[in-house]
Amino acid sequence: MQAFEAIDNRKSKIGIQKSKIKIVANEDLIYRITRAVYGRLGVGAEEQSVEQLVTDIYREVEPFLGTNGTSHVASNSFPTTGSISPQSREGSSDRMVISVFGVDHPGIVAAVAQILAAADCSIVDINQTVVQGKFAMVIIVDTARARESAAELKERLRLEGEKLGVRIYAQREDLFNAMHRI
Repeated sequence: MQAFEAIDNRKSKIGIQKSKIKIVANEDLIYRITRAVYGRLGVGAEEQSVEQLVTDIYREVEPFLGTNGTSHVASNSFPTTGSISPQSREGSSDRMVISVFGVDHPGIVAAVAQILAAADCSIVDINQTVVQGKFAMVIIVDTARARESAAELKERLRLEGEKLGVRIYAQREDLFNAMHRI
């Protein structure tokens, strides 16, 4: 509880001002984003960095918020919890979430994609970024036609990660979602 009290105290210190984020109705959302950021980075995180992260996150989701802070769904916008089927929220045992982290260098995406192609897995979604030379990637993979078990695929990815000098984590989507459900 002390950590959350520290976060509550820091919330007032970081001063996400109403002039910066103009919608007062979304204070609760801003507060929850702030708590989540401090939850990930720890209470010792630099206040300016946290403030900038919270501001950036809020600006990304703001277009999808109604005037009272509730979400609205425009065509081609991201889905809200209410618009996702219960099975989608739970995830699928025929899908895998693969996360890759490490120092950036050529060949990381190609090596992971080659393993997935060899296993006859389809990439459903992929997102990768490089921040100050640090590589991060998340891939959602359909394993319904995979030629090997999830355990074998996870092991192949882990070993390839060792060769590449990165960490590769793979988990069935349904298990991933269950572990990260709030």
